Amino acid sequence: MSTPERSVDRRLVLLLAVGAGVSAANMYYAQPLLDRIADDLDVSAGTAGLLVTASQIGFAVGLATLVPLGDLVARHKLIGPVLGLCALFLLGAAASPVFPVLALALLGVGLTATVAQMLVPLAGTLAADHDRGRVVGTVISGLLLGVLLARTVAGLLAAVAGWRMVFVAAAGVVTLLALVLYRTLPRLPALNPDLTYRTLLHSIGPLVREEPVLRRRMIYGALGMISFTIVWTSLSFLIAEDYSKGEAETGLLGLAGFVGALAAQGAGRLADRGWQHRSTGAFLACMLIGWVLLWFGGDSMLALILGLVILDWGIQGQNILSQSLIFALRAEARSRITTAYMTGIFVSGAIASAGSALAWSLGGWDAVSALGVGFALVGVVLWGTEHWALRRTPRKTKAADTMSTASVELGGPDGI
Repeated sequence: MSTPERSVDRRLVLLLAVGAGVSAANMYYAQPLLDRIADDLDVSAGTAGLLVTASQIGFAVGLATLVPLGDLVARHKLIGPVLGLCALFLLGAAASPVFPVLALALLGVGLTATVAQMLVPLAGTLAADHDRGRVVGTVISGLLLGVLLARTVAGLLAAVAGWRMVFVAAAGVVTLLALVLYRTLPRLPALNPDLTYRTLLHSIGPLVREEPVLRRRMIYGALGMISFTIVWTSLSFLIAEDYSKGEAETGLLGLAGFVGALAAQGAGRLADRGWQHRSTGAFLACMLIGWVLLWFGGDSMLALILGLVILDWGIQGQNILSQSLIFALRAEARSRITTAYMTGIFVSGAIASAGSALAWSLGGWDAVSALGVGFALVGVVLWGTEHWALRRTPRKTKAADTMSTASVELGGPDGI
């Protein structure tokens, strides 16, 4: 299916952004509530942190099994039923009598929250080539706002009505979203109706092998998700133990990441202008700086807030650049490209959430911060080696590689 020549309607872009935000938010309601849930269900802080792992694993499974269906089934027929299942899992979380039931329900919530990653490639399909970075950036801005506001809303609502009411309210919002999207999403035909589901899944591996830009961006995205998960998994414990505050204050700290959502817009425009490579390096450097500030945040609320702002800015900026690039690779396979990119990210996130809980148990905030600094440093070093390699690559070779990967990453206005 060819990409439309004209820009997509702004109202539809806004709806996709809201839908992505509401869907993604479902995965993060539990994070500022971990301390309260641990007390209520009589489990340790480290065990409660595994709830984040459960939702991340569910999301990764959904990415691998549900999101590729966007290349096989008309999306307006796929998204509504998946959101309906999500609402049921949220109600199950609200009614959970014991920790294992809650973990299983959140696994299902993560599985069905992948609607967010069905809407992002849909935005890339609807957008014109010259406008794809802006459109994708807008939708991911909505996704990020949903993630950030999820913590704030969950923290405030739990302080007033208890943690279970958070999941009841979320189920109501998701049900409403399912109805609105079903009525308003474009009735686009299936992109690959002749493919079987098995063939569809088996084609993801060859996509990764054949697209070096995709592989490189999967690594950057995974490192960003690791940082994101490490900080937000342990933050509620820091606030409760070192600052003697509750889930409302933890939720309000989510607003510090608002700058990250704003960065999505700017990063999308950078992608449209072909300035991806150096901009990626700058965003990765922001991740490292953010973690250094967060390390001091164990004793200083100002350093904690500044660290969250800069870290989220770096994480989300590089994520937008990466997705804008990979959606330009193959128009007929955007859902499968999304599956490859996001599955790697959220498998990394699931491992990082468990690692963050373990680091907190072993050494508190200092251990968590050291872990975050280490992974951020890996990202900067990898970008530096890529930059060095590109400087040594002859211009003609770079141009040929750029053409073969359908990407301007190696030869945009900023050169290398």
